[in-house]
Amino acid sequence: MPKLRLPIPFGAAALAVAFAALLPHVAAQAQENDTLAKIKASGAITFGYRESSFGFSYLDGNLKPVGYSIEICNRIVEAVKGELKLPAIEIKYQAVTSANRIPLVQNGTVDIECGSTTNLVERQKQVAFSPDIFRYNVRMLVKADSGIKSIADLQGKTVVTTTGTTSFRLLREADKGRSLEVNNLGGKDHSDSFLLVESGRAQAFVLDDILLAGQIANARNPKDFIITGESLRTENQSLMFRKDDPAFKALVDRVVSGMMKSGEMEKLYNKWFMSPIPPKGININYPLNAETKEAFANPSSKGI
Repeated sequence: MPKLRLPIPFGAAALAVAFAALLPHVAAQAQENDTLAKIKASGAITFGYRESSFGFSYLDGNLKPVGYSIEICNRIVEAVKGELKLPAIEIKYQAVTSANRIPLVQNGTVDIECGSTTNLVERQKQVAFSPDIFRYNVRMLVKADSGIKSIADLQGKTVVTTTGTTSFRLLREADKGRSLEVNNLGGKDHSDSFLLVESGRAQAFVLDDILLAGQIANARNPKDFIITGESLRTENQSLMFRKDDPAFKALVDRVVSGMMKSGEMEKLYNKWFMSPIPPKGININYPLNAETKEAFANPSSKGI
């Protein structure tokens, strides 16, 4: 007598089996996004830093990452030590670029990026952000004798933007039908982009005006360069870390907002943007603007 083959029911039992198989993946994903648990288990945290975002995050004369963003991250580590009741946490450093910073945060290589990243709503689909630590305008750096004063003057010129930034897209959006024809070059980092203007291979470098000011301050002949043209957009900078990690975000928000309300953030700002800084003792001399004052008064990580 042939065996009777019954269809396998996909009922409650089958759903339970499928859910049980999924649990390890869900647990692993939760662990990956639990930064505090990761720090507690390893006794270490990894900062992502930039090599040439002067004032914010860059290398000093001893090739040590320093800057405004780095110091804010150091304050966060102190809070983590208290939260986890750890006597010490080792700080590891990972260089990042505009192109790889988001993937390195997402895959767990970097726990918090202490750099110069714009908090965009579109980026919030991939990562999370602290309250804004700085707000600025996107403009262009040119040679002082170039005659370039506005976007329209870029017609037929070569413009450099750092790979992975939003600068060239903003330039196109600001064109508003003028059919601006420019040749775009991509620098691997901000110093590389600046060198393309300094060497004459590009006529303009579009970026955050504060970062452009840092490049000029560190140039061989700062008077040879100016920041000019209309603002392409007012943007914001924040610290960046993994999304879907409410405990770590709450801690970061508490520390950053507390520094703003206590006046510590403004003191830190003056240290890095209104005073001589290493390695050359150069003063970027970028006074606190109205936009950043508003960010300090009303901390927000909503993005733009």
